[in-house]
Amino acid sequence: MEEIFPGVYRENGNLYTKDENPEPWNPFVSKPAAAILKGLKNFPLRKGMKILYLGAAHGTTVAHFSNILGEGIIYAIEFSSKVIQKLLEKAKNKENIVPLLEDARFPENYGWIGKVDLIYQDIAQRDQILILKRNSIFLKKEGYFMLALKAKAIDSVRDVKEIYSDALKELSKNFEILETINLEPYEKDHLFILGKNSKH
Repeated sequence: MEEIFPGVYRENGNLYTKDENPEPWNPFVSKPAAAILKGLKNFPLRKGMKILYLGAAHGTTVAHFSNILGEGIIYAIEFSSKVIQKLLEKAKNKENIVPLLEDARFPENYGWIGKVDLIYQDIAQRDQILILKRNSIFLKKEGYFMLALKAKAIDSVRDVKEIYSDALKELSKNFEILETINLEPYEKDHLFILGKNSKH
């Protein structure tokens, strides 16, 4: 296996994260995997990091992040009490995942988590940019964010490129944008955005 980022490996065109029973990191299910296969140059996850994960769903990507982090910790926010059940199952075998049944629109409800090194967000809501901005109160001064932007969740009618452009303009007010990756063909109308906290 070839290590392409710390803790991320490629073999025969498939991505893996180190685990007792490693399964391929599926780019059709996980947006970071899709971004890496589409040529992402920077992947800032490192061992020991503290991560706020917004939109944890069933925990597929959370589990891969967990493998990379080792002794770090992931606060995995999920709004659906039904969906979080699968996340809870995955977290049983992972000491570094803390599942939280919360609404990411109200970060004050989990303010006790303190500062984090990275925010990852994958939420299909109209106000997804605002959600990231609200949660950036937790981001350390030099912290990173990764956002899987869903254009059609913001506006189902407008041109996708317009939506991307407006979103990046809005994010640039608060963050330094490092990379953007269109996730086609793995995900339709999705832009993967990597950025850094530029607030002082």
